[in-house]
Amino acid sequence: MSPTISSLARLTLRQLRQIASDLGVPLYSRKSKETLVDEVAVRQEKRGGDLKAIEAELNAPAISTTETRVVFLPRDPQWAYVFWEISDSDRQRAQKEGANRLCLRLADVTGMQDGNAHPHTLQEVPVDSHSTEWYLPVPLCDRDYRVELGYRIASSWMSLAYSSIARVPALHPSEQILDQFVPFSLDASPAPAPSAAPMPTAPANETSDSGLHERLYQSATVHFRRRRVGSEEFQEAFHDASDSSRSGLNDSGIGLWASGRNESGLGGVASRQRSFWLVADAELIVYGATDPSARLTIGGEEVPLSSDGTFRIQVPFRDGEQLYPIEATAADGDQKRNITLNFERQTPDDNSNPASEARAEWF
Repeated sequence: MSPTISSLARLTLRQLRQIASDLGVPLYSRKSKETLVDEVAVRQEKRGGDLKAIEAELNAPAISTTETRVVFLPRDPQWAYVFWEISDSDRQRAQKEGANRLCLRLADVTGMQDGNAHPHTLQEVPVDSHSTEWYLPVPLCDRDYRVELGYRIASSWMSLAYSSIARVPALHPSEQILDQFVPFSLDASPAPAPSAAPMPTAPANETSDSGLHERLYQSATVHFRRRRVGSEEFQEAFHDASDSSRSGLNDSGIGLWASGRNESGLGGVASRQRSFWLVADAELIVYGATDPSARLTIGGEEVPLSSDGTFRIQVPFRDGEQLYPIEATAADGDQKRNITLNFERQTPDDNSNPASEARAEWF
């Protein structure tokens, strides 16, 4: 064995890896000690360097570490990165007590208090005594974990330091839904029956004055209602008329007697009488968030914000176009942000009617 190889063989694996890194040996962290000794010796002889100088540098006293600490950093839902430092006093104490293995303990502490951990979740992972970093597999994502650094001394355990608690991210997007949808109607709601369940409470950012929704809708559609021409204007005016003005007329505008039927049915023919109804409509939800101290307007109408700066407005979504210009102004008035939303709805067929307007029909 040459003097160079003999000197290299006396070095630890960690020291050999440091030399291999300086000499540019590829994949040095995955190679055995024997392989590293051969490759380092070959490269060192080619460079003509002084191995004794390198040994002296590696054997120089290291900077004293005064505090032992361990840091736990989740990398992804399945792996976490851990690095640590051990003070000289802790190392000497471990050697005196006969420590034979450095270990990391991973504990699930989700929802626990006072440093407790869930039972049967503790995992002990042995690591290289000269290492200062390690990758730990995470048993279950979307949980809180803590790492403990320590030495295994026969059947006993010597604890050195605890990491801070960190949350490992979930593997899939969150299934939690924070949206709170509140039924809304422009018509006055009838008083609930005594046995009926109480109506849901509106979110904090909803105003008790439902006129805000109506004003926003009128502001968003007034431009387009003026553009109605011809039969569109007639149909809109016809549907807005009261029920009393439509007495004696059917949906086509023809009198009740025009078809030859009267309320008693067809003469001499037995008929069936049936009452039927259908109600269906849509609402538009405009929501977002801004700085809680900002002033938010939609179509020039100020909209209240919740404590975290979010807002949600439910307005009718009727046929035609609706334009909602949204603008947020900073508290000092120096900054502004805006967005304009344009919606259009079409109802090609509508043969619905509420229960209160259901009339007996003859078949």
